Amino acid sequence: MGEDQGPYQEGKRAGVHPLVVVFGVLLGLWLFVALIIPSSRNKQAASTEGPAGPMIEDPEAAPVIFKVQSTVPDMNAVSVVVPPQATESQVVGLLKRLKKERLAGTLTDLIPATTPGHKLADHAVADIYVFSNPTYAETDVIRTLSRGAHAPGGLYPDRVPFEVAMEEIRGHYRIDLNNTGAPDTASIGFADESGVHSKHYRKVF
Repeated sequence: MGEDQGPYQEGKRAGVHPLVVVFGVLLGLWLFVALIIPSSRNKQAASTEGPAGPMIEDPEAAPVIFKVQSTVPDMNAVSVVVPPQATESQVVGLLKRLKKERLAGTLTDLIPATTPGHKLADHAVADIYVFSNPTYAETDVIRTLSRGAHAPGGLYPDRVPFEVAMEEIRGHYRIDLNNTGAPDTASIGFADESGVHSKHYRKVF
């Protein structure tokens, strides 16, 4: 009768085969690359979506000249035109100047009243659009912008599409004295109330 065979026999390998170990390591690495790394990339991409960081203002920028192009009383809206060579810093300076004049009660010296005789002010509610191209500062375009991105375009076939007009806005100043928490808002570019915004949109205040 032969001897009992132990767990280890001569000529046979003990433990897990090395190829199984290698395969397990490779599988673990693949899972790490497939699951962990893309997740971190997605988080990084999400944090950089939308407008980039703060604008770089030039405090020495000369005040920009402008002229009132159109008024739309039923929309409480006004469009103004600045020269095409006006810089972003100059447009920011204009927006801040308009707010300063509004606070001082002298905005009517620069911009026609949008709510004349209103108990709160002559600009109790106003949308002031800044353009460089006067073609887009006309009444029909202002109406399209005031209606917003989700107005049914089929009702206004002859008007400039909202998406096209939006990209032509250099700056936007919104006044709403009924909103006591934030009566003044302004931006480079444009964003409507639904959150749709132009490619170069940047909030100023």
